[in-house]
Amino acid sequence: MLLIYSSFGLNAKQFGQSDIQVELPKIIVGDVSQSITLKIVSDSLYGQFEGVSKTVFLNEKSYEVTFVRNEAAFNYDFPEDEHLIIKMDDFILEKAVTPIPLWMSVLPPLIAIILALLLKEVFSALFVGILTGTSIMFYYQGVGFFAAIGKGFLAVIDTYVMDSLTDRGHLSIIIFSMMIGGMVQLISSNGGMKGVVNRLSVFARSSRSGQLVTWLLGMVIFFDDYANTLVVGNTMRPVADRLKISRAKLAYIVDSTAAPIAAIAFVTTWIGAELSYIQDGLNVIGLNQSAYNVFFNSLAYSFYPILTLIFVLMIILMKREYGPMLKAENAVRSKKAPQDEINSDSSETENKFETSVKYEKAMNAIIPVAVIIFGTISGLLYTGWDKALWANEEVSFITKISEIIGKSDSYAALLWSSVSALVVAFMLTLSQRILNLQKTIESILEGFRIMMTAILILTLAWSVALVTEHMHTADFIAQSLLSMSFSPYLIPAFTFILAALVAFSTGTSWGTMAILYPLLLPTSWMLTESAPGIDHEHGLTIFYSVVSAVLSGSILGDHVSPISDTTILSSISSGCNHIEHVRTQMPYALTVGFVAVVFGTIPAAYGFVSSWVLMLLGVVILFGFIHFFGKKVINQTNE
Repeated sequence: MLLIYSSFGLNAKQFGQSDIQVELPKIIVGDVSQSITLKIVSDSLYGQFEGVSKTVFLNEKSYEVTFVRNEAAFNYDFPEDEHLIIKMDDFILEKAVTPIPLWMSVLPPLIAIILALLLKEVFSALFVGILTGTSIMFYYQGVGFFAAIGKGFLAVIDTYVMDSLTDRGHLSIIIFSMMIGGMVQLISSNGGMKGVVNRLSVFARSSRSGQLVTWLLGMVIFFDDYANTLVVGNTMRPVADRLKISRAKLAYIVDSTAAPIAAIAFVTTWIGAELSYIQDGLNVIGLNQSAYNVFFNSLAYSFYPILTLIFVLMIILMKREYGPMLKAENAVRSKKAPQDEINSDSSETENKFETSVKYEKAMNAIIPVAVIIFGTISGLLYTGWDKALWANEEVSFITKISEIIGKSDSYAALLWSSVSALVVAFMLTLSQRILNLQKTIESILEGFRIMMTAILILTLAWSVALVTEHMHTADFIAQSLLSMSFSPYLIPAFTFILAALVAFSTGTSWGTMAILYPLLLPTSWMLTESAPGIDHEHGLTIFYSVVSAVLSGSILGDHVSPISDTTILSSISSGCNHIEHVRTQMPYALTVGFVAVVFGTIPAAYGFVSSWVLMLLGVVILFGFIHFFGKKVINQTNE
């Protein structure tokens, strides 16, 4: 009886006007569900309402909330300008709000991308994109037009750049990049890189063989896209220059092998994120399959990543180019413009990689690079190790390795391996007395300085991504496309296009997957299960295709976006002007994307032909396209 009385008395207690504080979203965007939080601020009521439910009225509509740790929250869509009246017991709050129109959320990334392509200069483009977003936010918070621009300008630095730099994952990438930069500079100064170039010269005797070696290296370093771009780009850049391979072509090969192979291989730093995102969608559906099994079955429909890897190989072997890439290759071959003019971002960097040491030992570079590769793999296994899983004889070896790496801390593994590689390069240089201590340290610091360009661009790109997150850009794109009615058979193609648009606008394939997997997996499953004429097995085929379409579209959008971090790293590591890289890569990526959707994703959804037959068809079509539309690069006939 006492318990019943206490509970009744607690529920009967009323909140007064001074007992509650209402927290509205800091950035209110229209037509998006956002959280409104109620906080108990009266000291006398702390802890007394734990687990207690209350009814909140917002403009006469009721919401049930439960207090946990002195807070309760509910979601509300802010459709338009309105006067909010929030009531709970004796508490009442009246406030006028002006939500940001959802369509405006696309302006910051769109302006950044357009300016980057028009101005061919990415720093100011990214900054203006961020400033556009922050100014819009302040303006719709009731600040005057010019004051909003002023406050937005300050918020670029004190909010978005700072928040981007305090993210652990971002800091890990920055430190990893600096360690790689220091190591690359040191092994260049001690003659190791020149020794590697001499070794590779045995295999890379022509432009074609040099590009082929680059492609093979990209396939070998499959476990992480960041490590892939930085190691392959920096290693092959001097080889490419000697063989008159344009920096744009080098950056394309590096970029187009990094993410595709990392995304579809079984043992990579991507696998954990992919499985996590897929599991989020499966939790909503209730499908009785593991995330890994769904991922494995979806690989048969990963047309874009697989066709991209094959397309790069065909372009190399057929010695044909088209579009801006043909112009870039011809400019280098005809000596109409030297590499440092074509790639103005890298002229200073390139001079720093010159070495004057007497002995050029390849092992001084091979050993540190091997430390990165095997150190990363070891770090992934160590941080994700599961003794019970390893002892389970019912699980296959590949599955064990994949699940262990899926649970690993990839950032820690990359940090450990890169620092270790730098230390090894440091010890090799000093132990052989190639450089003295002062020059060794100076070389490392110069490597750090060289990477600052990439780090600055990455920081601004991350800031744009944070602005798009706060303004719900992905929600706008998703809502716009989901509002269209179409056949269930076209869901995978629609998913591919949507993922590409979101990744292009936000510059992040991982973020795109995180947003779209939980959204589109349940949507596609419900549509196919309820569609007439589609049985359960066929529905699974479409579902697997949707899973792969999110991944594939994310990679395509990443490839053509000037604000993508992996695209930026590919440009910097290859010594290519960033906008030049985006401009020359875009026609190739869009060609493969078109073939992947029209001749792969769409017919696969209808189920008339095996996906592997469609994959072969895509290869044949791409071969024909290169043959008929591609042209031979000048001065390449004898290669």
